[in-house]
Amino acid sequence: MAALFLAPLYILINAYVVRWMIRWMGACHRLFQTMAFRASFIGVYIILATALLTGFLIKKPANLHRILKHTGNYFLGTFIYILLVIAVVDFGRLILKYIFHAPFIGHRSTFVITGLICTILIISLSVYGILHVTHVKTTPYEINVEKTVDGMDSLKIVLLADTHFGYSMGTAQAKRIVKKINTENPDVVCIAGDIFDNEYDAISKPDKLKEILKGIKSKYGVYACWGNHDLSEPILAGFTFRNAKEDYDDPRMWDFLKSANIRLLNDETLLIDDRFYLTGRKDPSRCRKMSDTRKEPDQLTASLDKTLPIIFIDHQPSQLNEVAAAGADLDLCGHTHDGQLFPLNIITGLIWENSCGYLKKGTMHNIVTSGAGIWGPNMRTATNSEICSITVHFL
Repeated sequence: MAALFLAPLYILINAYVVRWMIRWMGACHRLFQTMAFRASFIGVYIILATALLTGFLIKKPANLHRILKHTGNYFLGTFIYILLVIAVVDFGRLILKYIFHAPFIGHRSTFVITGLICTILIISLSVYGILHVTHVKTTPYEINVEKTVDGMDSLKIVLLADTHFGYSMGTAQAKRIVKKINTENPDVVCIAGDIFDNEYDAISKPDKLKEILKGIKSKYGVYACWGNHDLSEPILAGFTFRNAKEDYDDPRMWDFLKSANIRLLNDETLLIDDRFYLTGRKDPSRCRKMSDTRKEPDQLTASLDKTLPIIFIDHQPSQLNEVAAAGADLDLCGHTHDGQLFPLNIITGLIWENSCGYLKKGTMHNIVTSGAGIWGPNMRTATNSEICSITVHFL
């Protein structure tokens, strides 16, 4: 329902943007003032601006559906910066015109130069954001856990999250991720949810993707928990829609993980090599949609030997105090993307106690990764695609 109420606002905002774009181009050259050009420009813009909707509605042919999905995801990111830049500059224009009465504001040359600077800035931000997604970085952490583990002085963990395999993220990004992971020579790999991007059919080459992920090398294996997007639910511009005849739980996602040699921990705990515990939690958002329940942290640790290290994998970093109180030594999370785009990274910092990076709660260490993939707009501007290499020293 929210999408229906916001649709008129989206139309008005685009009308505001197009008005300024046409005025600026008309000021640059008389060719851009012709009706033929303006009609053509508006037509192309409408195709781009509605690609999110047409990609959602048009399912066949499959190639057209995928093209529209890609177009919509690219446009969404660029549109954010088009709107942000135009709105800021327009606000500045009003201040200079009505408060400072600056005489140069009405000059054609001022308008043309300002518009050119805005255009260069928008294009630069968009291109940078699109390319920056593909640069998967390794963020190192070293932490101390005051527990003794027989025959083990340290444990190397690689944390991965938010791959969002689907329309935007596929085999190319998976190869980069696996290469980065294997370079770290980890003892164990933990995937903190949002492996999929809601629609399993969005993955263009699932069999090839499985084979790539099977190439992850670690001493004790690869373990994962579900995230809020690891279910079957079509998305339109961030709003989810569900067919009442379909189940949220797509068995193909479970089969995919099994085929890729990824062990799912769904409110489960494993004792690894009789040396440390690994607990994977259910995601609260996924549970709500599926009318499911998840155990509280103290229920998950009640029967554990707390003299051994306890590591949690929890998609959302939302119960840090409870996880710490339950006796966990390390809590590994994702979900936030650290905002992904400016200025969203500022907002996530206000919402989450630890939106990205390291935080200590009592004796528990919490690490939140910005993720190795993207959601929605196919770009990153304010944060990095990353894996986290965590060396745990036992004292």
